[in-house]
Amino acid sequence: MNNLEDTLKKTIRANPEFASELVCVIPHAYWLHQNGLLEKVITSKDMKPFYYFCDDVEEYFDMRTLDNSNSGLESMPNKWVHHNAEVVTGKDYSDLSKDEQDNVNGVLDYSEWTPPPYLEHFSGDEITLEKPTVVINNTFNIEYGKPIEKSLRFFDIKTLYDMFVYFSGIGYQVIYKRPNNTEFTLDQNEMSTLERNISLTANVVGIGVISDYDLCNYFDNVININDCYEAYQEPYSYNEFQLRLFSSVDGFVTVNGGGGVLCSYFQKPVVMYIPHGKELRTNYVTNEDSYLNKLSKNNIHPVLDEGDTNNWQKVIDEIKKVFKEKK
Repeated sequence: MNNLEDTLKKTIRANPEFASELVCVIPHAYWLHQNGLLEKVITSKDMKPFYYFCDDVEEYFDMRTLDNSNSGLESMPNKWVHHNAEVVTGKDYSDLSKDEQDNVNGVLDYSEWTPPPYLEHFSGDEITLEKPTVVINNTFNIEYGKPIEKSLRFFDIKTLYDMFVYFSGIGYQVIYKRPNNTEFTLDQNEMSTLERNISLTANVVGIGVISDYDLCNYFDNVININDCYEAYQEPYSYNEFQLRLFSSVDGFVTVNGGGGVLCSYFQKPVVMYIPHGKELRTNYVTNEDSYLNKLSKNNIHPVLDEGDTNNWQKVIDEIKKVFKEKK
């Protein structure tokens, strides 16, 4: 029997973009682990904390790839993050009616899919927070080869200011995260952003040009996550620090994408701003069978913003509904 189990064991080898690894790869690996079928994981640099349950993790890849056919996803039960229509309905997505497509958006094959309990595993006294804390997860990257001016998936300086003011007024501490693309293994979009030295800035009247990182310094209760990490980098890698920190906070405000998926793992309220991507498809975020709701235990508060310009006020309005003053 042991020889048969050893024969059936699977080695995971994958380096897709971060969101796809969080959704398609890691839950499958954890399901294999639970069933005694996980042999080894070969993943990207600094991803070992996400596979804490596996004794043999090789951090091999220096780059992620957006090419799904070369990323290892082809060997997963779910080969694409946005749906698995063929397994769920028995039909190709293009053969479904509009109503059928709406019902399958964001829905995967969950027969070999179990998200690891990061909240349970990484909760503890290692990271202490003196106030109720929310993480604001931002991004500002080139996408699909388009100029950065065409990017919609971010919070601008004015919106960040409004968020910081609101959370300050209701008694929250804010930990602000926008990767500068030196913290972890990159995909092609992130690498292009880094190579072009792109940063998020605004010309503020009476102050001049400031970055989002500069803005944090104007608030006593706002901390840049990279500054926060400096106090913990001796015992923890960046990703283990993230997992421990996110297990300790009270909620999240995020754009969609890999960072947003990570926020969804911790079963805390997540205000998710979606101005771009397949997540705008009907029912993608609201369907109870969507992977986002399965990860978050139905704690996603979506802000859909279709069109060619951002309406960030919709995010502020949703934040005020979800996060109330702490007494």
